[in-house]
Amino acid sequence: MVTNDTHRGIRMFDWALDNVHLLYKQDVGGDENFHLHAVNLSTDEVRDLTPFEGCRCDALMMSKNVPGSLLVGLNVRDKSVFDMHRIDLKEGTAQIDTENPGDVAQWVVDHEFRIRGCIATVQADGSKVLRVRDTVEGEWRKIAEWPHDETGGVHRFTKDGSGLFVETSIAHGKGENSDTARLIVISSKDGTETELIASDTRCDVDDVEFDDDEDVVEAVSFDYDRKVWKAISPSVKKDYEILAKEVKGTMTLTSKSSDNRKWILSDFSDEKSPRYCLFDRDAGAVSLLFLARPKLEPYTLAPMTSHVITVSDGEKMVAFLTLPPGVEPKGLPLVLVVHGGPWARDHWGWNPQAQWLANRGYAVLMVNFRASTGYGKRWLHLGDAQWGETMQQDLTDAVNWAVGEGYADKSRLAIFGGSYGGYATLAGLAFTPEVYCCGVDIVGPAHLRTLLQSVPAYWAPMKKMLTLRVGDVENDDALNEKASPFYHAKKVVRPLLIAQGANDPRVKQAESDQMVKAMHSVGTKVEYVLYADEGHGFARPCNRVDFYQRAEVFLSEHCKGRVGPAEPEHTEGNSAAVIDPASLA
Repeated sequence: MVTNDTHRGIRMFDWALDNVHLLYKQDVGGDENFHLHAVNLSTDEVRDLTPFEGCRCDALMMSKNVPGSLLVGLNVRDKSVFDMHRIDLKEGTAQIDTENPGDVAQWVVDHEFRIRGCIATVQADGSKVLRVRDTVEGEWRKIAEWPHDETGGVHRFTKDGSGLFVETSIAHGKGENSDTARLIVISSKDGTETELIASDTRCDVDDVEFDDDEDVVEAVSFDYDRKVWKAISPSVKKDYEILAKEVKGTMTLTSKSSDNRKWILSDFSDEKSPRYCLFDRDAGAVSLLFLARPKLEPYTLAPMTSHVITVSDGEKMVAFLTLPPGVEPKGLPLVLVVHGGPWARDHWGWNPQAQWLANRGYAVLMVNFRASTGYGKRWLHLGDAQWGETMQQDLTDAVNWAVGEGYADKSRLAIFGGSYGGYATLAGLAFTPEVYCCGVDIVGPAHLRTLLQSVPAYWAPMKKMLTLRVGDVENDDALNEKASPFYHAKKVVRPLLIAQGANDPRVKQAESDQMVKAMHSVGTKVEYVLYADEGHGFARPCNRVDFYQRAEVFLSEHCKGRVGPAEPEHTEGNSAAVIDPASLA
């Protein structure tokens, strides 16, 4: 036993490269002011490496070449930006390494673990610039720039420092701009492209695996409707051929031995417990380490299938459908689960939420509506300033597709989601009340202006990007009122369950409070549950079980799905408080 946290548990951890310490991040009550802790595995000593009140540990970088040192981003000096600090693991001391001038969102280290690159945001127009310096004492210079409607990001320097690996949609002096992000090498001198490594016309580059000794790309993945790996380096071609045969689910490499001869990988299938395996490259063998959820082994789980849906304006959208096993897939109650972000995406594979709902008898539909990432810049930016508009229409089209294909009962369609998915739930009930029979909103914003006015201070570098993508709701009254469900509370006539974390730093409790208050003021009923020790989502197991028990009872009442047995021993100690809407008036 390394730690014994029985309150929130440890959710983010990693090995330090000194082979002495285990690192983990933890916040308090969901406030997302994460501290970085180190456990000495020889002495069991636990040390808070960032013991600064109100501070958030953001970036965490390590290097095999300097195993006793960490680089972490901390907003101690200025809550709106992260300066990079160098931490000595043995001594537990932190010293500032590179101060943030106020616009840097990402730092890049070279092979010797020196900060020599950064990506900064330009508040005037939402563009991003890539800067480099030849030495840590040298002057920064710009070598690349991405307008707000282009895609760009950087992975690392080449081993000799002469180039950088970037994902990009712009030409960099060679060829033409592309819709999807491709992986290339650019010169660290002038930003021109020197090598094309991988690209796909349907989707962006997804994961990239490097050889950390040589700083070369071993393999990349692409994920249109299912993750597919492509070996780049001849040294791993045979390995990936073996893994393609042995791993049937979505594969991710989670760890490698220092000599790169043994890999730990995860295998996330759609209808089996996730498994973690050891791949011995010398033996060419994959062996099971453990199952993430062994108690699921006796059960028949639900398969997930991918579909391409043509929406009402002719665009095509990738969707994933999970159907309850052992049931004829016709006329089922359906739950549309809307992903958060919205600049994120859904994937094929293991999904506990989909399995839970399918087990209760629901068809589950997840869609990568416009504004979702991974499908190129065009699909991403088709969602700009379209909250409640074409982004919402994509969701309506998706459930209409499921009804038209015979999977779903038109009278039993529910909408369910967290964060942006919570907004989409509110918007779905307010703007298309005839479509859904009920909705479940988890930490969803109701008022777009107050949302953008209350984001954390360290989101400041992203503010222009948010304005361009959400719309200028802070200055455009008509747009804000049209897109914010708060102003349409009277139209919400279908049953609604709202769940909120009291410490949410992104979507403040005030967002849910004001929606509930607005609905109460016009005589509309709403169920509202508040978790006092949670933030943007629910981390404590007792709170998670409590919420899902409430949600399945709610869905059963309005969509006629099943309800599992009550298990009070798993909800003991939860912080749920059912709020009377009248108390907010």
